[in-house]
Amino acid sequence: MGYLLTEEKRKELVAAAVAAKAGAYCKYSQFRVGAALLTTDGEIITGANVENASYGLTICAERTAVFTAVTALPAKPRPFAAMAIAADVDPPVSPCGACRQVLAELGTAELEVIMVGADGTTVCRTLGELLPLSFSLSR
Repeated sequence: MGYLLTEEKRKELVAAAVAAKAGAYCKYSQFRVGAALLTTDGEIITGANVENASYGLTICAERTAVFTAVTALPAKPRPFAAMAIAADVDPPVSPCGACRQVLAELGTAELEVIMVGADGTTVCRTLGELLPLSFSLSR
């Protein structure tokens, strides 16, 4: 059975992603992104993008949030229920391929992904819709 994402929790998750943008280090692109990851026990963990002059070393907000969740709470399994991603552009942006694969490794196809634009517009998809044929060693 999946996590029931209430409207109140959805608003809290979106607000956390919007607030997380303030932590972005994006001096090269000026493209601020914040992400908020909701665990199935109701905890919200945030992240922001961190750029590097060697652009391949940049990390997206989504992976920052996921890696924080995994490393900060190693003793407890952290199933994920939803993620909100906020950027200062319209229309809302979706996670890159690397972030989709990381989410697929640690989440499920039912994970709800809420993408938030600068004007507050949201687009919602499941991870399965965003990445229908994820890579897995267990298949």
